[in-house]
Amino acid sequence: MTQQGVRWTADQVLALAPDVASRTAGSKLGAAGPWSEAGSSDEGTVWGLCRGSGSRPYQTVIDIADSTGPAYTCSCPSRKFPCKHALGLLLLWAGEDGSVSRGRAPDWAERWIEGRRERAAEKGTTGGASGTASPGDPEAARRRAERRAERITAGAAELEQRLADLLRGGLASAERAGYGMWEETAARMVDAQAPGLAARVRELGAIPSSGPGWPVRLLEECALLHLLDQGWLRRERLPDDLAATVRSRVGLPGSADGPPVRDRWLVLAQYDTADTRLTTRRIWLYGAQTDRTALLLSYGAAGRAPELTLPVGLAFEAEVTAYPGAGQLRVALGERFTPPAPTRIRPPGLTTPEAAARFGEALRADPWLDFHPVTLARVIPTPDGDTWQLADADGDFGLPIAPSPLSRPGLWRLAALSGGAPVTVFGECGHRGFTPLTAWPEGDGEPVSLC
Repeated sequence: MTQQGVRWTADQVLALAPDVASRTAGSKLGAAGPWSEAGSSDEGTVWGLCRGSGSRPYQTVIDIADSTGPAYTCSCPSRKFPCKHALGLLLLWAGEDGSVSRGRAPDWAERWIEGRRERAAEKGTTGGASGTASPGDPEAARRRAERRAERITAGAAELEQRLADLLRGGLASAERAGYGMWEETAARMVDAQAPGLAARVRELGAIPSSGPGWPVRLLEECALLHLLDQGWLRRERLPDDLAATVRSRVGLPGSADGPPVRDRWLVLAQYDTADTRLTTRRIWLYGAQTDRTALLLSYGAAGRAPELTLPVGLAFEAEVTAYPGAGQLRVALGERFTPPAPTRIRPPGLTTPEAAARFGEALRADPWLDFHPVTLARVIPTPDGDTWQLADADGDFGLPIAPSPLSRPGLWRLAALSGGAPVTVFGECGHRGFTPLTAWPEGDGEPVSLC
């Protein structure tokens, strides 16, 4: 990236932050005041000393040019990656005001960089040997898979009975029973080794307290859960792709087994969702040559950010491998051939009617789909009573903005970026509306992350 003479924007730097607190603290360190001996090299290394509360400044080094993504080290005690000092140093470097000069790395920075690249070379040398390890006993694996399938089948049959009891007794009984009934049913699905069914049951439990119209929403979700149950119980009769989707929705792990696809991938969006057990990071990519959108999933233990981080608006050349399933967009990231770098690539946009039709086509392949990624071209964020919509600049149609926690913080940024003029917006189109994730102004402006 530095060889190209182009640096990251502040938005791209802050997209690396593991949480809001780190983003705020890193922003405060993005000025020259606390830094000394800050510098960068043509090879993509940035370093600096940051004054802290102790007698010695913190030594911070960042390797930006590594093809596996940015890497960081800092002598501070923080367990977050990147820490606030790494974020602050990157913001200082992105500012291009002369605070980070070109030069030779000091010994303490050079030692870390050399050690990191030596370890990467050793890993590459030994990777082939480790890949030739003998596989586990295939017969034992088959028996384990059969036993798990039997447990899931028993759980699905029990869940069918509970749904039938609910409908026989009337939906009002769900409100009287409270959340405990659903949590107990979800626990039974966990025992049946069907975490996908357990997650959907827990979602059912929250619907009776979700406000006016909840009986309709509960009936809809019960119908989808019934459809998933029946799909599992009749999976042998389904087409292969749909059967793979059912297995994935029930919670069976899959492996990426499609042919590797090499492309130059633009990072469209990145955001995290968390529960008490797990933090899930979703990264949307767009392939410039293949014109396909792909999803990377990365996980971290509760309270810890996943390791994989790709700043929005950068592009890199890599191979990806698709997971099985009808309409599934998830891929596994394979070999990376270039580090992420700024780019002018943009995905082609759709009108709002075309986006709604695209979501409908995706539902036909995967009826349990919550949303589908689309890019809207020439839309204007417009107030619509108590809500907002993205209205076509050249037509009479629009998509409502979904009442999502992801959309609200970025809504005002989107409105400010637009200023009443058309913008291009990437996001997730679902049955509750459109969740904007990234936007581009008209012309050659930089992308703005909205999440």
